[in-house]
Amino acid sequence: MDQFVLNWIFIGASFALYIGIAIWARAGSTSEFYAAGQGVHPVVNGMATGADWMSAASFISMAGLIAFTGYDNSTFLMGWTGGYVLLALMLAPYLRKFGKFTVSEFIGDRFYSPTARLVAVICLIVASTTYVIGQMTGVGVAFGRFLEVDNTTGLLIGACVVFAYAVFGGMKGVTYTQVAQYCVLIVAYTIPAIFISLQLTGNPIPALGLFGEHAASGEPLLQKLDMIVTELGFKEYTAHHSDTLNMVLFTLSLMIGTAGLPHVIMRFFTVPTVADARWSAGWTLVFIALLYLTAPAVGAMARLNISELMWPNGTSGDPVSVEMMDAEDKYDWMATWQKTGLLNWEDKNGDGKIAYFNDKNADKVAEMEAAGWGSENELTKFNRDILVLANPEIANLPSWVIALVAAGGLAAALSTAAGLLLAISSAVSHDLIKGALVPTISEKGELMSARVSMAVAIAVATYLGLNPPGFAAQTVALAFGLAAASIFPALMMGIFTKVNNKGAVAGMLAGLIVTLVYIFLHKGWLFIPGTNSFTDADPLLGTIKSTSFGAVGAMINFAVAFIVSKSTDPIPQEIDDLVENVRIPKGAGAAVEGH
Repeated sequence: MDQFVLNWIFIGASFALYIGIAIWARAGSTSEFYAAGQGVHPVVNGMATGADWMSAASFISMAGLIAFTGYDNSTFLMGWTGGYVLLALMLAPYLRKFGKFTVSEFIGDRFYSPTARLVAVICLIVASTTYVIGQMTGVGVAFGRFLEVDNTTGLLIGACVVFAYAVFGGMKGVTYTQVAQYCVLIVAYTIPAIFISLQLTGNPIPALGLFGEHAASGEPLLQKLDMIVTELGFKEYTAHHSDTLNMVLFTLSLMIGTAGLPHVIMRFFTVPTVADARWSAGWTLVFIALLYLTAPAVGAMARLNISELMWPNGTSGDPVSVEMMDAEDKYDWMATWQKTGLLNWEDKNGDGKIAYFNDKNADKVAEMEAAGWGSENELTKFNRDILVLANPEIANLPSWVIALVAAGGLAAALSTAAGLLLAISSAVSHDLIKGALVPTISEKGELMSARVSMAVAIAVATYLGLNPPGFAAQTVALAFGLAAASIFPALMMGIFTKVNNKGAVAGMLAGLIVTLVYIFLHKGWLFIPGTNSFTDADPLLGTIKSTSFGAVGAMINFAVAFIVSKSTDPIPQEIDDLVENVRIPKGAGAAVEGH
């Protein structure tokens, strides 16, 4: 069967499943729209949280970033996984015990201030909107390739699908849709990885194959990869090359940003009890581990496959010829991806060969010129976001595997996009409209405002997704930084300290504004290209890149909050009692009583 038709069948069937589930589980009340009626089983919630958390950045972009950088980009794995453990242990059970629908509602009640709730809404919307840009970028990449349309058309199709099931289903519909999406994405990620691991190492478990022997050469796989990439003038794959301070701050920013993500925290409001919140957190870790233990192997094996495709006779032989790329089936994927504009090559010196090497390495350039292959890298573009999606084609796997990966990539992007849009719409309708502007609004009116605000959020995210400030995972890293600098400190101080309302508001504003300004200085104001004053290659403060600044913003948030709180009135006695009650494992509270 034709690959294009097969792609349509797999993608169409998965979309029909998602929309069908949304119709079946349509939210009929605000409780169902915001928290799925607080009746979701911990295992189901764990699977849905896994899908919500493993976004396009995890599925599509992370392995690509690891593949082309190596060990230094393992920070994505360490930061995101460590952050989820932090969230599961330090925040989720306490927030569930508090018994509210949204993060902003918790902050407003704990800091006894409508202003604190409003500032939390602003922080949540800024972080979530930035995160959605990364998801929509991934949607555009996946649709562009597998439905053979341009990036813009693919993004618009994805937006329509999200609209169809998220706006009407709410949290109830999204929860069960995400369970289906998790099943699709994890199968789609692991099956190609198993095939490729068997091809390269003979081991069906990719995580073990990564540390096994390369079947063709008998050498350890990572040693073989190190040898090839260094021979092409790139840095050693398994060594640490980047600035250590920036690496530590980046990992910390991802960790505390993960723990401050409102769309993930909201998932813990959907289970019946505090104990269920703890169990669902544990199950989520299991479901996340299935993908995260596989990702490093996917990245390394893909890098090896690409290098060997570009140098079929070894790095001491000739590079691949244009004639070979046109004639041999194993290069068909390159021509297909070239149509999307995300992959390109050019025979710059007219020798009929496409030489792939690091043309920033002066020694390698001299060596390539002496060999007659020219002074410029002729694989002129390889977008990191395409690697996982192209991986089955690079490894020449069966057509049905390619179609399955297409469906999986879209499931990952759409599941997180839906969760984020739900967080945004909940913040607008429940915290802004009902909580501040129109407290007397009816439940029907609140439900309608939630759906309208989600539709607007989809439109804004789609527009911004057309001009993202980086690869999907890089854009997502900016969102994590914003959540780290604004939301996470407020949640931690709300549960574990006696900081007052003035301190919390001042801290959130300080963390958000400083971090946002630092990001805009490097990525452009409102992400408009050409309006930046610095770049991540030459940052404002030493070696601290914009993606790493969230940890600094969090420190500023904590410092400002404590200083202002100490300088103003102590918290009221009833709030003091409330904080103590939230931290007590057993006792009174809405969650313990069964809400």
